[in-house]
Amino acid sequence: MKQVRLQKTSDHYFKRAWELYQEAFPIEEQRSFDGQAKVLKEINYHFDILIEGEELIGFILWWDFENYKYIDHFATAKAHRNKGFGKLILNKLMESTDKPILLEVELPTSSINKRRIKFYERVDFQLNQHYYETPPLKIGLPPLQLLVMSYPNPISKKDLAIFVKKNHPIIFKDE
Repeated sequence: MKQVRLQKTSDHYFKRAWELYQEAFPIEEQRSFDGQAKVLKEINYHFDILIEGEELIGFILWWDFENYKYIDHFATAKAHRNKGFGKLILNKLMESTDKPILLEVELPTSSINKRRIKFYERVDFQLNQHYYETPPLKIGLPPLQLLVMSYPNPISKKDLAIFVKKNHPIIFKDE
């Protein structure tokens, strides 16, 4: 099994990874294809996929900021869920840094959302209860209210506000 960093939409595995991205996330949480092409050019953005042979296992899309690593999107292919690959992908990122890691989860209003939160808690992420919303990734959609999970420790409301002010303009650039 190996990890590969995609840097352009023309990269060999991009089409398969993009199909998984569109399948795994609701439309309001997806960038447009052109938006993704632009963000791939950002120096601190990483589109990492895990492959075995020629088969896509999953991906983790993340930003490397000065004080945090921020997981933008993370998914495992349906055929490979519940086999430990998600934990493996996250552990690779967690072991590669001394920086705290942040990610967003949907509110625990459904059983699937609650299961996602429990998954992240099992790999030692902390659920923070601070009010948090993101600008829309596509024009015309409303902001999204989400929760932030952090590793290895909870993030304070003040530190989260600083992260948002400093990094949201980079993450959520207009397409």
